[in-house]
Amino acid sequence: MKPFSYQRARSVATVVAQASTRHRLLAGGIDLLGELKEGLTEADLLIAVTRIPGLDGIEQTPTGWRIGANVTIAALPAHAALAREFPALAAAAAHVASPQIRNVSTVAGNLAQHSRCWYYRHRDVQCLRKGGESCHARDGEHKYHCLFSGNWCISPLTSNLAVALAALDASVVVRNQQAERRLPIAQFYAPAWEDPAAHNALAPGDMITAVEIPAGARRSAYLQMSEKAEFDWALVSCAVALELEPEVGRVRRARLVLGAVAPVPYRDERAESALVGERIDEAIADRAATLLLEKAEPLPQNAYKIPIARALLKRALLQAVA
Repeated sequence: MKPFSYQRARSVATVVAQASTRHRLLAGGIDLLGELKEGLTEADLLIAVTRIPGLDGIEQTPTGWRIGANVTIAALPAHAALAREFPALAAAAAHVASPQIRNVSTVAGNLAQHSRCWYYRHRDVQCLRKGGESCHARDGEHKYHCLFSGNWCISPLTSNLAVALAALDASVVVRNQQAERRLPIAQFYAPAWEDPAAHNALAPGDMITAVEIPAGARRSAYLQMSEKAEFDWALVSCAVALELEPEVGRVRRARLVLGAVAPVPYRDERAESALVGERIDEAIADRAATLLLEKAEPLPQNAYKIPIARALLKRALLQAVA
């Protein structure tokens, strides 16, 4: 690890005023410190943001909910009202890593974490995501990699929270020197679809300050499949959110999102539209799964993800309306 300076910030304004490609923000540090130790990134200055007032709260607003960037992952399922309104988010948070990590890792950190591809994480490999000429996973080990990608890199998004928040139409609040802006989850990750070097839309000097979830009478669910029952990345994850017609139970609006299968939370509007006006049953859920997975391009080692994704989506839909 190369030497760096350390500073503890007391305000968002202090942080964004120091916009630079050579500074990094430190909250829980779960991902950043690992990258620094492995020589995957460098920084002249680490700015600790965990003591900035106002970034560690969960509050209900007139238009929905606001979750501060420094709220820990453990705090999400522990907040009774939030977990009751958004069971998909509570379940996604409960599947993150271990209890010890959930107690220190933050919402913003989980959303902004970088690729977990072993070629990207190997300090001696210059893969496409690190400015190299090829994606070594395509002709190498790709068991955990993408079924969908808009570029040659097949490193998947691994954030559990991103998948649930995408289903809930959440937005990420980002501050820089010029302004504050709100990026829907799809827009926050959009650059990663086309640009192999991008993890998200954050630029030097940007800081996540909150996540906002709009109010709405939605039923939601989150499921994932991992190799180990605890403390493991998802092989495939799935979140659904449904607005139902009162009494009749027909779908008015649907969001279906897959994780760990693309560099972004993966959606297909055709699959969501196919549910509108329908009552959820196994046949309808299977039809939506077929549409959602229709454009998958599996590689020899990761085709197993397709039946897993199909099963998770069907189970999540049935769980959401149960």
